[in-house]
Amino acid sequence: MTSLELLINLIIIALLVPTIIYAYRLNKNLEILRRNQNGLAQLVNALNDATFKAENSIPKLKSVTEHSSEGLKEVVDSAKEIKDDLLFINERADNLADRLEQVINDGRHLKPGNAEPAPLFDGYEKTSSASDAKTDDADGGRSEAEMELLKALRSIK
Repeated sequence: MTSLELLINLIIIALLVPTIIYAYRLNKNLEILRRNQNGLAQLVNALNDATFKAENSIPKLKSVTEHSSEGLKEVVDSAKEIKDDLLFINERADNLADRLEQVINDGRHLKPGNAEPAPLFDGYEKTSSASDAKTDDADGGRSEAEMELLKALRSIK
């Protein structure tokens, strides 16, 4: 054997050692993959089952949603009617408060025994700016309790 042949053999041996180590590691990884192949198949089957159940649940969910939305629509319609009633009642209360305020103002300006005050519920509405001026002028002569009552009535508006 010549030294050239010996050198080539040593180089081949040096290259074969890493190749053998790599092949050994690759073989171990392939064994692990084969062992886990069953687990992966079970995982895919479980995912398919879950997808199937989800697809079957969609129509049921739609019907439940439609049913509950009908009930919710009834509640909302009822709430709208109640809101309208409350707005009407609030408007009536504001009108009554204005009438009460006017009757109180008219009662202050009457001298005892002169005349009857305007009735509270005869449809009397405060429409002129002269009555507003009377209200402003009369504020100075009101008691503290009357002022608080008027302030509370105005805050309700």
